[in-house]
Amino acid sequence: MKIAIIGIGGVGGYYGGKLARFYAAGNDPEIVFVARGENLRAIQAHGLRLTTENESFTSRPHVATDDPSELGVFDLVLFCVKSYDLESSAHSLKGNVDERTTIITLLNGVDNAERLKAILPEARICNGCVYIGARLAAPGVVHQAGGSCKLFFGPESATAGDFEAIEALLRKADIKAEYRRDIDAVVWEKYLFVSPFASATAYFDKTLGELMDDDESKAVLIRLYEELECVARAKNVRLPPDIRELSLGKAASFPHGAKSSMHMDFEKGGRTELETMTGAVVGMARQYGIPAPLHEQVYRALSARAERFVQKSEPA
Repeated sequence: MKIAIIGIGGVGGYYGGKLARFYAAGNDPEIVFVARGENLRAIQAHGLRLTTENESFTSRPHVATDDPSELGVFDLVLFCVKSYDLESSAHSLKGNVDERTTIITLLNGVDNAERLKAILPEARICNGCVYIGARLAAPGVVHQAGGSCKLFFGPESATAGDFEAIEALLRKADIKAEYRRDIDAVVWEKYLFVSPFASATAYFDKTLGELMDDDESKAVLIRLYEELECVARAKNVRLPPDIRELSLGKAASFPHGAKSSMHMDFEKGGRTELETMTGAVVGMARQYGIPAPLHEQVYRALSARAERFVQKSEPA
């Protein structure tokens, strides 16, 4: 059996590191890391160093590569890349996927399973999400701080597959995995948590704690929640009636200084998940004729900031 983790950043490094540690002693399953650049070279040379709130260890996958084309068919794939890299990463796996392959997407957003299905239609695609604060601290080094570290997955429709066995395989590696038959609602519940926080923290350039401590920024955050919840209800997504309170409660599990990944990407001046986190909400609101003026405002402001990054990076 071959398990591939695509993208060894914070999320991929945490779950991939745990899988590589547990299954390193044997040849089944074989753990494959697909990474690139300095991160890949560091992992190949020294392994992956993972520091969590409870422990610190180094694990080595059976294979670490940026070219999986010669590795045959994967039985299980965890997709952990940024949303803007989904399509290119999926195309690179065309030779590694067939009807035996189960793919679990752990990206931010609510349409990732559909996007993967369009490129890899023969595979069994599961939607999924995680609640974790983790980041790539340096090449080959991942730090986890905050979040429950739970991983949820499941097919969006009636799809054949031994998903309980996958759940058991992940749990053996000390991963808090849960197979869910209502994964659409689970993923949307996560999106209702992460999208407003990503938009607000990047917009105000504040940590989660700073955002919640300031009346003005907290009021904006709550309005973002309200607009997104209206979109979800229009799409007939089944959500708890107290979803907003649940989301705010989840934020309390993260350290005061925690930052959303989109906020950190804006700080670095590089590519961001703005389209997934904010632009997608604007698009869905327009589709359903729902007013979302605050999302429009935040999206315009952050788009202008992102455009300045592009202009600075272009050669004179």
